[in-house]
Formats: sequence, C-alpha cells, structure tokens
Amino acid sequence: MRYRIRDAKRVVVKLGSNLFFNNGGHVALGRIFSFIEDIAVASLAGRQVIVVSSGAVALGANALKMKSATASLPQKQALAAVGQSRLMNLYEQGFAKYGLTAGQILLTEEDFSNRKRYLNLRCTLETLLDMGVIPIINENDTVSTNELEVTDRNPSFGDNDKLSALVMSKLEAHALILLSDVDGLFTEDPRHNPSAERIPEVHEITPEVEALAGRKSARGRGGMSTKLQAARIAMNSGGIAVVANGLKPSILARVLGGEQEGTLFVGKSESLSGKRRWIAFASSISGRIHINEGALDAITRKNASLLYAGVTRIENEFENGDVVAIVGPNGQEGARGTVNYSSADASKLSGTHSDDIARLATTKNYDAFITRNNIAFLAD
Repeated sequence: MRYRIRDAKRVVVKLGSNLFFNNGGHVALGRIFSFIEDIAVASLAGRQVIVVSSGAVALGANALKMKSATASLPQKQALAAVGQSRLMNLYEQGFAKYGLTAGQILLTEEDFSNRKRYLNLRCTLETLLDMGVIPIINENDTVSTNELEVTDRNPSFGDNDKLSALVMSKLEAHALILLSDVDGLFTEDPRHNPSAERIPEVHEITPEVEALAGRKSARGRGGMSTKLQAARIAMNSGGIAVVANGLKPSILARVLGGEQEGTLFVGKSESLSGKRRWIAFASSISGRIHINEGALDAITRKNASLLYAGVTRIENEFENGDVVAIVGPNGQEGARGTVNYSSADASKLSGTHSDDIARLATTKNYDAFITRNNIAFLAD
C-alpha cells in the first residue's frame, strides 16, 4: 500500500509545533529547511504539495521569551500574531532558494462550516496550485479561539490535525502526511513500555485502536487522538494517511518515497462526493436528530430520504439548510444531513405523515425532512 504515497500526485503535509524547536528550545532551522527541501523536490518533480503548518504561537512565545502553555487566551492570540510572520518568513526564504513561491492562507472553522465560504476557499487553493504556488495553511489564531481554547462545546482543530484532514478531503488530495514527535501508533505507550511495537498499517479505526491513543505533545495542542480523527477523515474520503516522526532526518523524503516509516492508515476504495464530504466532515453540527429503527433501515438499506414519520426526538435549534447529526436507536451518530426545515417546524412534524407538512409547517419546502442526496454516512 505504500506505493499509493509514492505515486500520489496531490499531498497534504502537516507539520506539528514540536518540530520547530530543538532540545535546547531554539528554533530548529536545519530541520525546518530540510522539510522545505523535501517539499521543494517533490513540487519540482510534479507533485502538488499543500503544507498545513503549526508553530505560530510557539514561535511568537520564543520571540517574546514567554511560555505559551501558561499564557492566557488573549496572550496566545497576540503570540500568534507575532509568530505567524516569522513562520511565513521561514517558508518564503526556504522555497525562494528553489525558485518556488509560498502563499499564506489563514483559516477558521467558519471557512468550512459555511458552504459558500468553503467553495471560495477551494477555488482559491486550486488556483494557487495551478499557478505552482505552495499553499502554507494555518488556523487564524489571532481571530479564532477554536484551537486555542478547547472545551467540550468548543472542539479544537487539534494542533491543525483535523484542519489538515479537512484540507486533504476537500481538495481531494491522495495522501495526508502527519509529522509530529511520535513514530506512529503503537500497541502500548512506548514511553512507559519500551517493548511496545509500532503498528505499520491500520485499515479500520475501531474502539480498540482509539484506546491506543496517548496524551498530547508538549508544545502542540494535538496528540495521537486528534491524529486518529484526522486519519479517519482521510480514510473515509478515499485517501490514505501516514503518522510519522518528523524529528528523524529526511523523514518526509522517505515517507514520500514509500518507505516503511510511521503508521499507514489505508482508506476505503470508494469516497464520498464533494457535497457529501462537506456535510460529513467540514461542517459545524447545529443539532441532533434521533430516528427509529424503521427510518434507519430506510436511509441505510433502501436508499430513501429521511421522513418525519421516523423522527423520534429533536435536539438544539437549527434553521433550514443547517447540517445536523442523525442518531440511530442505539444512540450512535451514523450520518449527517442538511435539513429542509427549521427545528421549530421539525418539532411539530416529528412522527407525523408527509401529508401533515402543509398544515403544520410554516412553509412547505419538501416532503422529506432530509432528502437522500443530502445525507452523508460516517461509516460503513
């Protein structure tokens, strides 16, 4: 399966925060320029490479002699403002030595949750690639707190792990390479058990695989858990992902060459369509729709739309056109979809027949609550 990386024409490379510093706490210029060299060589050979780069907050903290781990949220945003220019300067200087141009793109969660903004973003990225520019993507930490302030209600991009997977999925890249300070996924935590073995390939992310994820890294906000989430998106998008140790010399060149480095996550042979990818992976979920066994069977086995007769409960408020989670009788989210009615109308229509829509709804749009072509399944 490693030949799929070697032959991949469009690749997303994510570089974690810890890769930008050496053990003494100084910026690891040699390592950074080594990554740039490998990316430049791949680009000059005809590959399209998109870089998702962490490091702005850490570089800002380094410049101001502060510790990002103990900084307040406004301080972290200020550190990002200081560090982002330094981050881009490294890339601009490095790629210029090879006659290549880097372009900066700063994103927030809304750039993926709003479909119009997402389509504009996709057009921009495609144009940059067509022009031979290497996009350097980071979350816009100066205005977005999603990655800096992580709570149960405010999930993180995970040190850009999820962000890189969304970029990979939305641009239909063939491979996602996640470089951090770990060698891959292990049977146990190698820091606690030296006998733990690296798992060379994963074909399905099961609960047992998720249980192997350890704690996050020191400077980064991600960890193996967020890398598994990113790998799942890549796999469900029909691509592949590799988690490898960016501290090892020439690691990127070896991974791109198909060598046995890190853990390879092998995707499904079939992938979701562009619109369904957006629904499944790149949208903020506005609500949750609970359905009965009959409705679950209809949408999964009979290729049907979701009708109100099968809806048992509505959670949260949403509007027509919002993306919601579809939850089966077992309480597990199995799909997502774009609704044709608001939560106010849906609450009145739940469990009713389609003939009742014209009488109960504010305005009748469709007979179905969620039409079939607007449903995206998260797993087989």
